[in-house]
Amino acid sequence: MTYKILTITNDPRDAVTLKNVFANARGDTFNLLWVKTLATAIKQLRKNNIDAVIADLTLPDSDGVATFDRLVVVAPHMPIMILVAGHDDLLISKVLARGAQGYLTKNNFNSNLVPQAMRNLIRQRLIAQEHFNERACAEIALNSIGDAVLCTNLTGNVDYLNVAAETLTGWPRAEARGRPVAEVFKLINGITRQAVRSPVAEVIQKNKPMGLDADTVLIRRDNSEVAIENSISPIHDWNGKLTGAVIVFHDVSDAKSLSKKMAHSAQHDFLTNLPNRMLLSDRIAQVIALAKRRGTQLAVLFLDLDNFKHINDSLGHEMGDKLLQSVALRLSGAVRNSDTVSRQGGDEFVIVLAGKYGEDAALSAQKIINLLAIPHKIDTLELHITTSIGISVYPEDGTDTETLVKHADTAMYCAKDKGRNTYQFFNGSMNVRAVERQFIDASLRKALSKKEFVMYYQPKINLITGAITGAEALLRWAHSSGEIILPGRFVPIAEESGLIVPIGRWALRESCVQAKHWIDKGFAPQTISVNISAVEFSQHGFYEGVRNILKETGLSPHCLELEITESVLMRDVKTSAEILRKLKKMGVQLAVDDFGTGYSSLSYLNQFPIDVLKIDKSFVSDITNPKDDGIIVSAVIGMGNSLNLRVVAEGIESQVQLDFLKARECEEGQGFYFSKPLAAHDFTALMTAGIPTAMFN
Repeated sequence: MTYKILTITNDPRDAVTLKNVFANARGDTFNLLWVKTLATAIKQLRKNNIDAVIADLTLPDSDGVATFDRLVVVAPHMPIMILVAGHDDLLISKVLARGAQGYLTKNNFNSNLVPQAMRNLIRQRLIAQEHFNERACAEIALNSIGDAVLCTNLTGNVDYLNVAAETLTGWPRAEARGRPVAEVFKLINGITRQAVRSPVAEVIQKNKPMGLDADTVLIRRDNSEVAIENSISPIHDWNGKLTGAVIVFHDVSDAKSLSKKMAHSAQHDFLTNLPNRMLLSDRIAQVIALAKRRGTQLAVLFLDLDNFKHINDSLGHEMGDKLLQSVALRLSGAVRNSDTVSRQGGDEFVIVLAGKYGEDAALSAQKIINLLAIPHKIDTLELHITTSIGISVYPEDGTDTETLVKHADTAMYCAKDKGRNTYQFFNGSMNVRAVERQFIDASLRKALSKKEFVMYYQPKINLITGAITGAEALLRWAHSSGEIILPGRFVPIAEESGLIVPIGRWALRESCVQAKHWIDKGFAPQTISVNISAVEFSQHGFYEGVRNILKETGLSPHCLELEITESVLMRDVKTSAEILRKLKKMGVQLAVDDFGTGYSSLSYLNQFPIDVLKIDKSFVSDITNPKDDGIIVSAVIGMGNSLNLRVVAEGIESQVQLDFLKARECEEGQGFYFSKPLAAHDFTALMTAGIPTAMFN
């Protein structure tokens, strides 16, 4: 987050000190705009989007409290921190009493607490502004609806009326506030003409909502009468504590429309206005009954947006909500009126296609995938999103709502496992995978504490000399059942659950400890390469975590190489570049893993301080004879060499592939042709014996 701070002082030393303090702030970025006079400051406040002010009250054109007062006139809601001499207690107390958010003592504010304090002030202002907007919005909304709303406290005294309630009762809010509800909301039975006891006391006593008979009549302040229907409900704070009651009432003529509004709210998602789970279940049951009578089919599509959490984390939930609304509009436009689009919650949607066969459902799914892939214009941004879809078909995959939705959900997870942005039909074998997924998820939570993870190491080889130049650390799960589980089975689940962060931290520390051990035993300094997942890389404090592990283990940063896939780097180029530059400055080597399989945004390479390009094994495996062109491999090697990057080829499994890579001056490689991943003690033996030189001659 970037904040703009206006600094007003005639003392250059103070200005420079403030600039240095904020330049070293962690997390957010602070841009300081320095002016020397109050007049210039006022112009800047009117012209620029300033987030906060640090003001010296002694200026060439203004002095003392008057300086603060003039600033408040121009920016009444702006966080203002004053800059004063430490002995001027009277001035400090006066300005704080007038609304200053704090003060800095001259020559005594060179502290990292200053940016933190300023950040908190700005955020408090934003929260206050949001709270004010919400209250104003609520007030406008309540005054815009046709229903009258009257609220009471626990003692049954009125503390709020909206405009409609003022009109219906004849009581202005200011005069009604604090009066007993029976005086403001006087009721009689329209048939018997008997007084009706105020229902507020009963609602508060029983802590349950209730309503009055349709024959209830309200006696207005001028003694005129109006027939009403109403409901009274208890009010609770966010801790569930009873605080009062709310009465919602209206003319009898509005009863039908109110009923429709309430029914719609109960059955529709508040954000997208799509049918919710309750209405979806009813719709599916109806379509199943119709399909059963007609002997037809129907399809249920379960959609989950791919990597939607990244949108919320990077752009905020408000932007995420707007994207969900855009997705809902596109989904609604992609189906027929007889179909149902429902939001399950979060970024999950369910679509019921009435009378659709499997082939038609597949066409609809692909249409939706293509439609959602078109950039979404949200405010000033273009957001890109993809979706994974699971499909179940009645009656083959289930004959009731719960089963059809469950099986479509299972198929959706399989679509994610297939690489996302695709669809999968449910089949029986998926249940086995779903059970395994649950088993792995449950076992993962205990694996760290039970020390079931182990590291294996695969050597990196100089393809000219055959020397071992380093090792790639590879995670394995030695399950208590005796099975060695490879990362492909558990890492995606660990990423979804967030467990990949502590697992990855353990793997990095363990690899650094092992590398330091080898160096201490007299082996040539080895470069230990560790894979970093997308979740780890985007985690707050990732850089600090790497730095702390290196410090704890004593491993030189130059001996550590972090492997990050290009797709992860390209998610947020600016942030990725910033993190990589900090790691590079520390001395850590950086590698782009699986190069060429992701975004292939070669134009961005110069923005990243990369040391190594790793050619994905899928490209190397395509080299099957000496005459192969190996266009992609050759291009990556050539590009890496021209950019002075070390190029490492993964997945070398034959002499043909080795000779091809050597002929094109690929510097390093790894693969089963040299060695499979080994436990630490076996890797030590391999370093002692070396790789047979015959294969390199």
